[in-house]
Amino acid sequence: MPAFVPDLPVILAFAVAAFILTITPGPDMALQLSRAINHGRSHGFATLAGAITGLVAHTSLAALGISILIVAAPAAFMVLKVAGAVYLLWLAWQAIRSGGGLRLAAPARRPPTLRESYATAVGINLLNPKVVLFFVTFLPQFVTAGDPDAPGKLFFLGGEFILVSLPFTVAMIYGAEWLTRAFTRSRWVERALNWSFAGVFAAFAATILLAEGKR
Repeated sequence: MPAFVPDLPVILAFAVAAFILTITPGPDMALQLSRAINHGRSHGFATLAGAITGLVAHTSLAALGISILIVAAPAAFMVLKVAGAVYLLWLAWQAIRSGGGLRLAAPARRPPTLRESYATAVGINLLNPKVVLFFVTFLPQFVTAGDPDAPGKLFFLGGEFILVSLPFTVAMIYGAEWLTRAFTRSRWVERALNWSFAGVFAAFAATILLAEGKR
């Protein structure tokens, strides 16, 4: 197996977290559903392409920045991991307390072009705090300070995130109207997703803090 491929337990654990983040309502999902409902599936897929572009940028920036910390400042890297774990606990608490929610944008007076839908999705993904914090605080938890293959593993995990999110996102665009009704009419669905998000992040954070505390 290539050195840049993480161990199977790491791949599976990351896949669970990526899937939970994907199905939790947020700005990216709201935009994709809005464009698919108001302007057709082609705009839904244009926004999906824009979100993927943003994820590639997030992966590249996180992988390069974390790799520099591993080599130049191992102590700072460990601080980042612990701070990230604490922040994951805070995110879990926020998900339970605020409940998230899905707010679809109203139809624009002038229908957007496919290029505009794509560009809007890129901007929203790059500025989406949930995605930014996921990559900054979560990716470091899956590599160690002494791992020479950490950059490759980080890029691998970023690619895994995109692959895990694609099936649900494509299905969501095709079933946009039904899914919107499910999110907006059922508080149970919304709460279940947010509790899942909180549970996964809290579990990872606790594991990280306990592991670091034993060192």
